[in-house]
Amino acid sequence: MSFFDYLISVDVRTELTGRMMQKLGVDRQLKTVPDQVAVTRRAVDRCRSCGHQDECAVWLDENEQPDDPPDYCRNRDLIARLQRAGGLR
Repeated sequence: MSFFDYLISVDVRTELTGRMMQKLGVDRQLKTVPDQVAVTRRAVDRCRSCGHQDECAVWLDENEQPDDPPDYCRNRDLIARLQRAGGLR
């Protein structure tokens, strides 16, 4: 993988993380957590290490108002905590 391919991969996964947080309604809640930058960075890192990039993109396109992320999502626990903190659960 070239460095350019790596940068594209990081950008795509950053986008997937953002789309997932927004789709599940926790993007605003994420902005209020202590050390939001580090928490977001770790969420992107978990997404980056996931092997379901294409599957995730399709899931995000096909699910308009999901209650939960897909089972394979490595940010499931974070999303659940953000939903509880935001009164969404």
